[in-house]
Amino acid sequence: MSDDEVFAATYRAMNRLSPGELTLAAIAEEAGVTAGALVQRFGSKRDLLLALSGRYSSATGEMFIGLRQAASSPLAALRAYGECMSQMASSPAALARSLSYLQIDLTDPEFRKHLHTQARSTRTEMQALITDAIEAGELVRETNAKQLARTVEAVLSGSMMAWAHYQEGTAQAWMRQDLEAVLAPYLPGRPRKKRAKSR
Repeated sequence: MSDDEVFAATYRAMNRLSPGELTLAAIAEEAGVTAGALVQRFGSKRDLLLALSGRYSSATGEMFIGLRQAASSPLAALRAYGECMSQMASSPAALARSLSYLQIDLTDPEFRKHLHTQARSTRTEMQALITDAIEAGELVRETNAKQLARTVEAVLSGSMMAWAHYQEGTAQAWMRQDLEAVLAPYLPGRPRKKRAKSR
């Protein structure tokens, strides 16, 4: 079994179990190997999770390549990223587990290093999609790609948390609506606010 297969099994186990419930035995059962085999390959559960975090943080570019290849346009790929992100909140319980792991990422310096790398890479990739969408005429020329990427990043994260508060419909639909509201002023053909003339 390859490391990536172990990582995939670990991720599936994390989707079902909170940090306190997650054990090497549970991961091993998901992967179809023994806990001893995981210890020999990775060491402790922490070491395995750190390796997983490092692998995923370095694979951000690969993920966006996949989104681009599956989408009909740069803007469609950006929307697809929002759909992928909403999967973390497939249910309130799933989101609670995701936030539990995020707490570790934020407070443990070794995990936070990977989180920081992933966040930077994600924003860079989103900015590239927005830039390409501008070039393709999907967004108006006046769009500030760097600022819009930052805004989309903030809105998607905040939208997920707002959905958790209200739990109306699905997180996917809730986040899609908020993303569209952010993109709407930049879509061609929509009336633009006129700047006041200086006297």
